[in-house]
Amino acid sequence: MDWFTAPGYWLSRLVFQRALAGVYLVAFLAAALQFRALLGERGMLPVPRFVARVPFRRAPSLFHWRYSDRLFAACAWAGCAVSAALLAGVDGYLPLGAAMVLWLVPWALYLSIVNVGQTWYGFGWESLLLETGFLAVFLGNDEVAPPVVVLFLLRWLLFRVEFGAGLIKMRGDACWRNLTCLHHHHETQPMPGPLSWFFHHLPGPLHKAEVAANHVTQLVVPFLLFTPQPVATAAAALMVLTQLWLVLSGNFAWLNWITIVLAVPALRLPHDAPSVPDAPLWYEVVVLAVASLLLFLSYHPVVNMLSRRQVMNRSFDPLHLVNTYGAFGSVNRVRHEIVVEGTLDEVPREDGDWRAYEFRGKPGDPRRWPRQFAPYHLRLDWMMWFAALSPGYAGTWFGALVERLLENDPDTLRLLRRSPFPPDRPPRHVRARLFRYRYTTWRELRETGACWERTYVREYLPPTRLSAPAREP
Repeated sequence: MDWFTAPGYWLSRLVFQRALAGVYLVAFLAAALQFRALLGERGMLPVPRFVARVPFRRAPSLFHWRYSDRLFAACAWAGCAVSAALLAGVDGYLPLGAAMVLWLVPWALYLSIVNVGQTWYGFGWESLLLETGFLAVFLGNDEVAPPVVVLFLLRWLLFRVEFGAGLIKMRGDACWRNLTCLHHHHETQPMPGPLSWFFHHLPGPLHKAEVAANHVTQLVVPFLLFTPQPVATAAAALMVLTQLWLVLSGNFAWLNWITIVLAVPALRLPHDAPSVPDAPLWYEVVVLAVASLLLFLSYHPVVNMLSRRQVMNRSFDPLHLVNTYGAFGSVNRVRHEIVVEGTLDEVPREDGDWRAYEFRGKPGDPRRWPRQFAPYHLRLDWMMWFAALSPGYAGTWFGALVERLLENDPDTLRLLRRSPFPPDRPPRHVRARLFRYRYTTWRELRETGACWERTYVREYLPPTRLSAPAREP
């Protein structure tokens, strides 16, 4: 079928595939380095406990058949290896069918991780990576030109990401409608970056212009993705620029990067397309069948997107094939942070020798400037932001975190920037206190060198100790 492929998007596909492999690599690396403390056999939310109560049909994962920390590590590192191979372009040297199988491997491995990841993997960009990765399986390699229907589905996914995010904002917090959300967002976002302090101090009129431009990019520009070239390329390029602005202003794991990756197939990059034979019949049948399935599964995400009760970041099937997306339907006006402290004192006193644990990404010491971590995802730091919003977000794991700190658990301590206690002397008590954080002004920054000013609010967790001797590691 002459209409089935689009040779003009050969280079766009190549860039998309390599960039997607890079995002996969970051995702698997984060899983490999963090899972033991979060999901391992002695983790805060152990996988064995989860698979014992949740059936396979609700959360398909190879870990339903068997789980061990060694097997999880093998899957995560295997995902890193396959992603690195795809990043290097190994799929281009394989037959078409084998290349499709190779792209299916990281999708299946990451699906197995996400479906047992519980709270730690409840972020929208997990499903977004899976949905994008599944489409990449059918995009082909050097043996065929890119299929038109898969290029369309990638634009359809990008449309839902952007338009859904725009709708959730307009239906949500009034500050999006009166253009004032960015007066607060850079200060209260989950994990500020090294430039967030400066973004916060931009003039108010510029903040309003940013919000207005965001509305145009998310509510108008997505429709242009389905127009003829070069308009579609211009629309995708504008989305890329918007996402790069967000990359500079905060740490949002790989959310912005995967959105940029999704925009690439809509860009018609100039190149000399090589001459390739027509796509084999079996490939055309498979691609059209999968496309029909995905369009059918789009029903519930579209209904949700158009509903006045629109919800963000939900999967409507256990394979995460077609999902709904959105972010920051509401924006906090005040930033609260949990400061976790320990003491060696046998009897805890308010004025005792309490020493603070420092996290890698979330604010702690007011003088410590935020660092850039994205696209790497610091899962514990993100959940500490949610826990500060409401204890309900921390009910399933915060007690286990405190227990691991009381044990000086090495896997948990590796998630932190610094523990104030030597490995052979765990704290006798751990407590948590809630503080209000705000950015300092230019004058305060010059005088104190601190980018944050904090005020004590209340006790979050009273001094706690182990009820029994610490378990052997």
